[in-house]
Amino acid sequence: MSKMWQISVPGSTANLGPGFDSIGLGLSLYLRLSVTLQEQWEIIHLDDNGPKEFELEEHLLYVIAKKTADLYGQQLPACRVEMASELPLARGLGSSAAVIVAGIELANQVCELELTIQDKLNLSSQIEGHPDNATASVLGGLTISSMDNNGIVDTFHINDIDASFVVYVPDVELKTSESRSVLPEQFNRSYAVHASANANMLAASLMARDFERAGRYMEEDLFHEPFRAKLIPAYEEIRMAAKSNGAYGTALSGAGPTMISIIPSAIASDFVELMKKQFPEHQIILTNADEHGVQVNECVKRLL
Repeated sequence: MSKMWQISVPGSTANLGPGFDSIGLGLSLYLRLSVTLQEQWEIIHLDDNGPKEFELEEHLLYVIAKKTADLYGQQLPACRVEMASELPLARGLGSSAAVIVAGIELANQVCELELTIQDKLNLSSQIEGHPDNATASVLGGLTISSMDNNGIVDTFHINDIDASFVVYVPDVELKTSESRSVLPEQFNRSYAVHASANANMLAASLMARDFERAGRYMEEDLFHEPFRAKLIPAYEEIRMAAKSNGAYGTALSGAGPTMISIIPSAIASDFVELMKKQFPEHQIILTNADEHGVQVNECVKRLL
């Protein structure tokens, strides 16, 4: 008999408009791993949401697992890993952050590191470079976070998000590096004050679970969306149609190109059908906030 670990990591959306690099939300769209120990490394993708060809030493999951084991002075044992993902690559749904969190958890389990939640928050956010997607994948729910110069993450975490979310996934990729290249290097003071006020109001509205007000401020970003909008297919059309069909608000999911609406759960089915008719070129997915974050189920596999 041998051990098997089932690791589940939620995808995430980040920013929700003006919450740039600090607000994240875990979504009920998952990266799932089945991990067993064996003589040689083997990573198997069970769907198209992973690299078709790769060298083991360059695969993000392996890189992060080994980095984590090395950090704690442990030897990473060889594993067979089967990966199934509901997160399309480079679409703004936290696919890379989910793999980072999964790699840390893989090392945590097979090397018996006994990492705390804070350890996972710090390490994943340091690797990502900002805490929005990473904290949402570790914790689930809504996260509002900051990371200091020493890489220590401080997070407000909120569950029981009584709203639904709809994501609009176009058939194009957008690398975060490309979407960051269009952002200004600096803002003048009055502009920055206005942008910061909108971000503060978004965070306060979300923490108060005032989703109607939160939706309004989702659409008032000044930090990144005005500059990225030209990169996003049907950006204005989706925002306008979502609002007219009852959405509280719509914003880019992370850096895009996916967009996300927050909507009343009562209108979810009708809303999705209407949007599918208007935007048949997008994959439109109804989802909710994940409530659990990264989860591990350890079991014993019988060998024949």
